[in-house]
Amino acid sequence: MAMSKRAKTVTGRLSLLIVTLIWGSSFVVLKNTLESVTTLYVLAFRFTGAAALMLLIGFPKIKKLDVDYWKGGALMGLALFCAYVFQTFGLVHTTPGVNAFLTATYCILVPFINWGLRKKRPGTRRLVAAVICITGVGLVSVQEDLRIGLGEGLTLCCGLFYALHILVTNAYVKGRDPLPLTMIQFLTVAVLCWISALTFEPVPSDIPAETVWALAYLCVMCTGVCFLLQTVGQKYTPPSETAVIMTLESVFGVIISVLFGERPTERMYLGFVLIFVAILLSEWQPGTRHKTETGAAENG
Repeated sequence: MAMSKRAKTVTGRLSLLIVTLIWGSSFVVLKNTLESVTTLYVLAFRFTGAAALMLLIGFPKIKKLDVDYWKGGALMGLALFCAYVFQTFGLVHTTPGVNAFLTATYCILVPFINWGLRKKRPGTRRLVAAVICITGVGLVSVQEDLRIGLGEGLTLCCGLFYALHILVTNAYVKGRDPLPLTMIQFLTVAVLCWISALTFEPVPSDIPAETVWALAYLCVMCTGVCFLLQTVGQKYTPPSETAVIMTLESVFGVIISVLFGERPTERMYLGFVLIFVAILLSEWQPGTRHKTETGAAENG
């Protein structure tokens, strides 16, 4: 039985909202996991599980794989590997809330990197958003001695690689099935994580039971389930609205972090607000609502 237009709308928005809530919770879960397992091994376990899930889901589509799929998936995986490594090492040296909001700066960086690569200048609205975002980042990350903390600096590098990941994905996903691409991407990240972990970090031993459950949560919920829900959500939601809903990940990240004991300063709260406003301003697409909704309805 086909869903009504209203049912599709509710399903799409609710799916994306659940994704942002789960991803928002991942910052606290990951922070606690890092107390028992080193960074690269956490990522190796997480993406090995994610790759296995994608293989189970996408096994019938393996026959689609060709050189372009492997090239695109590998490049996407390399960018994602760099993003997650910087994000996770950054989380070791900062709080989950700060990590969540500074990661979200990739939304601002994408049009500017695209400007450098394709000579396509961002509009005035995005330039204003960038200034607001930089101000917010300064309030969150700059210490009293006017230096950026190690955790904050690493997280900002993470935002840069997330932005590159979006541009690489955009270049290779056109005309291709996203599921096989994602499978290769996760496999690439897993392989790079295992090589790096075995090279640079001691093999973890005596992993507590709660850490095993946390790793399972990161693999299944934060990667496998979120991927499926995001796919459903984007099928029934216009791109402009999808981007705005996804910014809530950073908000949920701070809220959950505060519930678990984080205590940001007033200056940091102001910085969070400015970064959030900048992201909304950057992603807001005036005059495109009707057009994108029509396209979404046709796809659904």
